[in-house]
Amino acid sequence: MTLGQASTLSVYSLSMKSFEFRLIDAFTSQRFHGNPCAVVIGSELPSPDDMLKIAKEMNQSETAFVVKENDHLRARYFTPEREIPLAGHPTIATVYAALELGLISLTRQKTSITLELKDGPIKVEVEKNHEKTLIRMFQRKPQFLDVHDPQKVLPLFGLEPSDLLSGSQIQTVSTGTPQLMIPLSSLDSLRKMQLDVDAYKKYRNEKKFFSPHLFCLKGATSNGQTFARHPGAPPDTFEDSFTGSATGGMAAYLWKYGFIKNPKFTAEQGHWMGRPGLAYVEVIGTPNAIETVSVAGEAVTVVSGTITL
Repeated sequence: MTLGQASTLSVYSLSMKSFEFRLIDAFTSQRFHGNPCAVVIGSELPSPDDMLKIAKEMNQSETAFVVKENDHLRARYFTPEREIPLAGHPTIATVYAALELGLISLTRQKTSITLELKDGPIKVEVEKNHEKTLIRMFQRKPQFLDVHDPQKVLPLFGLEPSDLLSGSQIQTVSTGTPQLMIPLSSLDSLRKMQLDVDAYKKYRNEKKFFSPHLFCLKGATSNGQTFARHPGAPPDTFEDSFTGSATGGMAAYLWKYGFIKNPKFTAEQGHWMGRPGLAYVEVIGTPNAIETVSVAGEAVTVVSGTITL
């Protein structure tokens, strides 16, 4: 090797940046259940272009990027297509990865931390009870936005007016990310959902929501009070196995319109995909003055490694 070659290699190695990553299953305590999320950790965040490239390479519904700053964590979330302001299972996965790597420590049985996202901070609580670690995110104050015509929306999902929950409306709700809430009458209606991708993408672009959440008031098992499906369109994943942010919007919707009598309940998702997930949900506030929604779940690491840019 010549001196010039050595110099070139040295400059090249100095320009490379390495990041640790974890593939973490969220909203479950069992590997290969719940919703997988790639969490990328470094001393600084990659550039937005690099974050999107990594998210496409990871090919998960979301990839989280996190860095420790003073006494809090800063994170950004990307799908394979775009950045999103807030998401549920990346929040659970991010905090779990930070615990594993010692970026945060538990000073008591219940520890509160601040997670700084692109649109501002959210509160997260970590509760340690024997071998169980429960991570609880507090979502933003819900916004009840556009109401949609069922005659236009339901055919996008292969559904009919009789599939809609009696007395309900289809509405965009945001607890940080605007999502289309579609309450259905039964598990049977939920099971027959079939997305018309092209028509759906056209409607989504017109109405400016992020994704749809279809749900009914019955669990997939006796543990759940609700069950949901969350379809997507390429380049994002075809279906999300557990959607924490939409679970928060769903909870706010159900509480506001009187479809649940108890603001605390257990939500299930992913069972029909072979990836059962579970969240403990609480709506905080009265139906007419909801302050926040907390969504809590467990997590487990499946893969760890290093990414070099």
